[in-house]
Amino acid sequence: MNNPKQTNDFINNVAKAWEEVAKDETFAGMTLAQFKAKVKPSLDYRTELETLERQLTAARRNRDLADAVSNTECLIVVDGVKIHREYGENSALYKTMGYVPKDERRSGLVRPSSLEQPAAKAA
Repeated sequence: MNNPKQTNDFINNVAKAWEEVAKDETFAGMTLAQFKAKVKPSLDYRTELETLERQLTAARRNRDLADAVSNTECLIVVDGVKIHREYGENSALYKTMGYVPKDERRSGLVRPSSLEQPAAKAA
């Protein structure tokens, strides 16, 4: 069995059935206690993984909260660069921070070329 959930269910079903139906019997040269000792590492690692997954979820949430603060601080610094007398919106620093300097921006205005004919209105 390669599916971890199926393996977990299988271990628990075997142990539970053994405990409920034939608690004092020996199978394959093992008592129930010996069997539980042999499968304990498998169950312990599952518990460890569950703990780590909860910690990972918490760490990701804490990172996201910290990132929100960091993003705000970055924007404040960029705003400071924009209004700084020696740097401003046309500086190499502003561009290096990932922004398009003011004098390199395009207006966004698109004029149709003289070759294009306006569409005729339908009557």
